[in-house]
Amino acid sequence: MKHFLFFLLPLTLLFFAGCVQQIAVSTIGGIVDDGYVALTEEQDLVFAEQALPANLKLIEVMLANDPNDKRLLRLASEGYCSYALGFVEDSDVERARMFYLRGHQYGLRIVRQDAALAKALDGQIDDLKAELVKRGKDAVPGIFWAAFGLGSYVSLSLTNPDALADIPKVEALMNFVAGVDSSFYHAGADIFLGTLYGSRPKIFGGDEVRSRAHFEKALRINGGKFLMTYVYYARSYAVATLNETLFDQLLGKVAQTPLEDSPRDRLANAIAKRKAKLLLARKSELF
Repeated sequence: MKHFLFFLLPLTLLFFAGCVQQIAVSTIGGIVDDGYVALTEEQDLVFAEQALPANLKLIEVMLANDPNDKRLLRLASEGYCSYALGFVEDSDVERARMFYLRGHQYGLRIVRQDAALAKALDGQIDDLKAELVKRGKDAVPGIFWAAFGLGSYVSLSLTNPDALADIPKVEALMNFVAGVDSSFYHAGADIFLGTLYGSRPKIFGGDEVRSRAHFEKALRINGGKFLMTYVYYARSYAVATLNETLFDQLLGKVAQTPLEDSPRDRLANAIAKRKAKLLLARKSELF
């Protein structure tokens, strides 16, 4: 009996240590979640750019202890996609591709916890669509960020046939989000689809009418307070239709809107203002 208790004690301690570790990860995860919300309210782009990588690495450390935590996976996916979008893609396309793929992979880890959906992702596009119609709002965060990361990677890899082959999958995933929870992330799915249909030639699935409809829907949903909507509207639809007047109006709206109009979106809107300036500087190339 003594030998049995001696053998059992290390297992008990190991189990207890594991429980404490999980509790610690959960507690710190909540703090990181709150901290990430605080970061989205930051308007100093230099400060945010320096702070975000450390937060992302902390999330990855916690994921090493709890690899299937959906909250941490979502934060990692959203964080890497946001970092690539806000601080990398305008200056270093190769690094942006890498970070978008990393964000995609973290989102995909959420999606693949659903065995049937994981199988459909590896099948034909019709299989994926058929499986998606069985899902509800709880599937939206993982699907949105997985699709956003992959779609953004593709948009920076237009000379890569393998990357282009993923467009139908991204489109199906974003159409699911737009249909099930169109308000998610400031109508992010409609912004994405508006960009997708507005950036491609008709022969490759471009559709100016659908593009404008998605952007107008997004503006109705987010009330025009998420300024990145105007940036993507100008960059895709306005440029594709050579509508210089609309281009100026949309980017003018970004410039004129105070960051305090939406305090919780200060960081995204500050990034939108910087992107609008960069886009205006290229106007002579675009029209």
